[in-house]
Amino acid sequence: MTNPSLLILPGDGIGPEVMAEVRKVIAWMGEKRDLTFDVSEDLVGGAAYDKHGVPLADETMAKAQEVDAVLLGAVGGPAYDDLDFSVKPERGLLRLRKEMDLFANLRPAQCFDALADFSSLKKDIVAGLDIMIVRELTSGVYFGEPRGIHTEGNERVGINTQRYTESEIARIAKSAFELARKRDNRVCSMEKANVMESGILWRDVVTEVHEKDYSDVELSHMYADNGAMQLVRNPKQFDVIVTDNLFGDILSDAAAMLTGSLGMLPSASLGAPMENGRPKALYEPVHGSAPDITGQSKANPIACILSFAMALRYSFDRGEEATMVEQAVEKVLADGARTGDLMGPDGGTPISTSEMGDAIIAALNAA
Repeated sequence: MTNPSLLILPGDGIGPEVMAEVRKVIAWMGEKRDLTFDVSEDLVGGAAYDKHGVPLADETMAKAQEVDAVLLGAVGGPAYDDLDFSVKPERGLLRLRKEMDLFANLRPAQCFDALADFSSLKKDIVAGLDIMIVRELTSGVYFGEPRGIHTEGNERVGINTQRYTESEIARIAKSAFELARKRDNRVCSMEKANVMESGILWRDVVTEVHEKDYSDVELSHMYADNGAMQLVRNPKQFDVIVTDNLFGDILSDAAAMLTGSLGMLPSASLGAPMENGRPKALYEPVHGSAPDITGQSKANPIACILSFAMALRYSFDRGEEATMVEQAVEKVLADGARTGDLMGPDGGTPISTSEMGDAIIAALNAA
């Protein structure tokens, strides 16, 4: 048996800092759980542009296609704001998603008890929150053609096309229903069927998939704008939300803030199974590169560590180890450890990025 393989792409800003703490957890798995990974590292985003002149080199893309999972830190920063759109750091991430065909983006929004007071909503609204947003990731308005900025007459016109095929909708719906069966068995599909033809097709296909293969799962439909309102009104009414690329981008960020901090939220982007049965997969924290705190050891590494926990669960079928990592994070937070983004109004002294990583390792050792 060969070791499972990981490609680490720390990226820009705080990416390398938080990824250093993930490496501690990876090493712990090898030492304590007999789970050793073959780990390689490469560049993406601005770091790749600085070296190669492109946000993702072809050689790096080839590596990503070969490994069992990719772990990514963050991309972007103000140093790259004036680059041509085609070589901006974010294009490297979009290329990974598109060429690996990572069509299902899983964005959990879980509110740890110790952080319920940090949400912008009242504690009783978010305490115990545990929802999963399944976002279609490789089609829709971000990839549809025609697109671009054109001149018509004496003014410029920006064009983006919302486009979905039946098969693209069906496969993301199946992913949502399969996940729901492992959770509370409920799916809410969100679109704008009242004003968009793509939304009408979305609702029709999700319903067809449900009736054919997943009638045991409770299915409801909701317009995406109402869904945004309901997320801040009564988020615990949801279990799994499935939606398109654009609405998923917006709704998952809204759900993220229900938990108190973007520094807490992981994500997984999954594709079709490879020959070994594992899905094509990329795992990354929801937060960005945070250039304002880069290099200051202020970054919260928990989202990146929890992204690795998702890799353990979804790529390597090691749910027990994933749960161990999640419980270690919960214990550390319950014991009062806080990075700067988690400091309450009562003040106190935040711990550093590396100290948070060390605290999580200590909690794993004590389990």
